[in-house]
Amino acid sequence: MSGLAAYMSLGKRRWLVVAGAMVIQFCLGTIYAWSAFTGALTQPVAAGGEYGFSARQAAWIFSAGLAVFAVVMVFAGRLQVRFGPRPVVALGGVVLGCGYILGGLLGGSFWGQLVGIGLVGGAGIGLAYVVPIAVGVKWFPDKKGLVAGLAVAGFGFGATLWVKLAGSWFGGLLYTTSLFGLPGVQSVFLLYGVAFLFFVGLGSLVMLNPPPGYRPEGWDPALAQHLPADPGVSGREFGSREMLRTPQFYLLWLMFCSTALAGLMVIYSISLFGIDALQAAQAVPGPAEAAMAAGTAMAWYAIFNGLGRIAWGGISDRLGRKWSLFMMCSFQAFILFAFFELGSATSSLIIAAAVIGFNFGGNFALFPAATADYFGPGNLGQNYGWVFLSYGVAGMLGPQIAGYFRDMAVGGDISTWQTSFAIAGGACVFAALLALLLKPPAKIVDVAKSRDDDGARLATCCFRMADQRV
Repeated sequence: MSGLAAYMSLGKRRWLVVAGAMVIQFCLGTIYAWSAFTGALTQPVAAGGEYGFSARQAAWIFSAGLAVFAVVMVFAGRLQVRFGPRPVVALGGVVLGCGYILGGLLGGSFWGQLVGIGLVGGAGIGLAYVVPIAVGVKWFPDKKGLVAGLAVAGFGFGATLWVKLAGSWFGGLLYTTSLFGLPGVQSVFLLYGVAFLFFVGLGSLVMLNPPPGYRPEGWDPALAQHLPADPGVSGREFGSREMLRTPQFYLLWLMFCSTALAGLMVIYSISLFGIDALQAAQAVPGPAEAAMAAGTAMAWYAIFNGLGRIAWGGISDRLGRKWSLFMMCSFQAFILFAFFELGSATSSLIIAAAVIGFNFGGNFALFPAATADYFGPGNLGQNYGWVFLSYGVAGMLGPQIAGYFRDMAVGGDISTWQTSFAIAGGACVFAALLALLLKPPAKIVDVAKSRDDDGARLATCCFRMADQRV
């Protein structure tokens, strides 16, 4: 592979790294396809269902996967520093594939799926997820927002692929597949696991860091301009311990948790909510048509989730992270407060789902780019893992809130969904307000650091700060 390393070190075809990142993320995005399985999993056994899970049980599998994903990502950032990006991604593909294969073979019970899909599968995603982002940002210091968006766009687009394969393409694998006599859900898990082993391994081949000191042709960081609206980069590299002592870390953490809670709640519940809302409004002839419309809404959610990652990343490179985050959170709050009403018609359900997906996707371009801006791109693989822990917390809260209120519904009453979406909208308002407080941490940490220097250096720092104020 030394030939490939030499080929890529030229920096002329760095987009190959982005292509490999998207292949990897296509596979990792399967977790966002979970809503495609919730209908089959929660169908009562008395009504012909294979599993008879409650809505909260189905949510727990999804939540466990998200939580483990976030926790493992902290360790993945350290592993890639020690062993390099390529072996960490390859290991993630093996763990993810094995998790889904286990979910297929042993997932006849809630606990089998919780372990295989939730715990093992989530660990595989956590191992592989951060590497393409960190590698891509190192190759593209001139386009951090755009490339962070492209690197994870496959995560959103991949959900569309896995949703459609399971539910409709080729007749819907859920309805046409029975490997080893297994029901449709487990058969699909088994097929997906084998695909993940192959494609993540393929994408890992191009996950190589640029050579030390690499700069894109024609780009000089000293001449890079940053808009006054967003102070831009901090100008230094922060270790994780330094980062954890800054208020900027906690602002980003709380913002990400709030917006992710809203988006993950919708990802989990869009199929269940769509079926409930469309039938309650008599907008479709029956349950089959409601399920089809909800599946379409989920697919468009996933498509726009991928597009939002690219679009918001590019917007933030021009507008700045601070105001891009504020706008994204504000738009998301508006649509979530209206989502309950919009779910009563097929067309408005699909449009609303697409808008929510578009804004939710922006999180995965803006937060890693902001982390790189404020704390430096060199340690992004480690630092972003800590920021991303908020996503794991959101993954526990969002789906569980939706599952709780859905299980509370009695006799066809769907009004409890309104409470879920109001909570999600309020969380986005909170995140938008926090965005207004963002500013780079460089001066705060530099002053603190100067206390350890000699007296002359401290005096120089103070004079410089005084001169700036004048």
